[in-house]
Amino acid sequence: MPEKESGQGSYRGFGARPAGLLPLSRGLLDAAALSSRHQALLPPVPRAAEEAFVGITADGNVVPDLFALRDTGWSPEPAAKAALSFLDSLTPVQRNAVLFEIDANQWRMWVNAFPTWDPHGLRLEDFEPGQRDRALTIIEACLSASGFADTRAAMKLNAALGELIDQYRDTLTEFCYFFALFGTPSATEPWGWQLWGHHLDVSCFILGRQMVLTPTFMGAEPVAADRGTYEGTRLFDAQRQAGLELRRSLRPEQARLAVLYGSMRSQDLPEDLADPVDGRHRAGAGRDNRVIPYEGLSADRLTSGQQELLLHLVGTYAHRMPTGPSAALLKDVQRHLDDTHIAWIGAAGEEDAFYYRVHNPVLLIEYDCHQGVFLNNTQPEPFHVHTIVRTPNGGDYGRDLLGRHLARHHRQPISPSRYSGG
Repeated sequence: MPEKESGQGSYRGFGARPAGLLPLSRGLLDAAALSSRHQALLPPVPRAAEEAFVGITADGNVVPDLFALRDTGWSPEPAAKAALSFLDSLTPVQRNAVLFEIDANQWRMWVNAFPTWDPHGLRLEDFEPGQRDRALTIIEACLSASGFADTRAAMKLNAALGELIDQYRDTLTEFCYFFALFGTPSATEPWGWQLWGHHLDVSCFILGRQMVLTPTFMGAEPVAADRGTYEGTRLFDAQRQAGLELRRSLRPEQARLAVLYGSMRSQDLPEDLADPVDGRHRAGAGRDNRVIPYEGLSADRLTSGQQELLLHLVGTYAHRMPTGPSAALLKDVQRHLDDTHIAWIGAAGEEDAFYYRVHNPVLLIEYDCHQGVFLNNTQPEPFHVHTIVRTPNGGDYGRDLLGRHLARHHRQPISPSRYSGG
């Protein structure tokens, strides 16, 4: 990594974009102040959330019977206890603002940038310090040590960006994130929580001793703080290195299938892969029902050693969950290993920007190097990264599991109108 730079707003040779370019205030974006061209770039979150929920699919059809109610060996009791303690600390007005039904439409109303609508939940920044600590305790109880560290790193890097460019100081902060609870915290019944805001969106659905931690978006601009309050904070080292190791292991005939485009420069890519908001991401905000065909190299063409590298890469994301749920996910991925596809865009040098996707019936991972939003690099750079993890075929937000639970224990029909969030 290049040496630490000095100078306000300068990072790896790039400067900050002009102050006030984005109409931001306290984490909200005033869409009316944007040009019609820029409004058209905004993710279609409110409109998409009104559609009946289907989930990410490869061809428009949900693959049936991929998920099951099971015991992964993880205990939800510490998380439920922390959630009840948090609720007890709130005023009636706060409780009303932060608590939603388990199948509420608000699950789908997240964005990795800034909402242009009235956001659900309450900002961590607006809680009393003790209340905020209790909210963070819920999150910590539901993640592994590395998962919680990654979550907090994304929050801190948001603040580091505000310090770096010295702009939007009421938005680019450590705690400018909305938090909401869904359902009643319990050791047996379904409930969950959501933390969402700039470069960080985590949806955690809990049902007994199993968990769904998708959609999860994590990003950072930049991925490492080299000065200021948060100096030394880093994110995505493991995900980047594991991706490079897998890519570099490919033989030429494998690489010809895996590499969709050899360049990340916008002028070398189709228009839909050079989007200034989504970049190369297919499964970002507002894309709950997107059809994403399999592309690239099928894992059944990998050697056993290369398959181990692929599972290691998946593990850098799966291990954000506690041991039981992460082990269960990795077993699911192994079961669908021959149906797993790896796609790559860009080169594979130490300083290169690149994109990769790992996609099978039960998991979709995207890692993308992005152009500048607050910094003025017009091409993707390795220091601005977006990642997304999804559970395709109706698994996001725990929707498939919720339907199965209600059908088994509450004798309620599984209908699109009830579980769509529409």
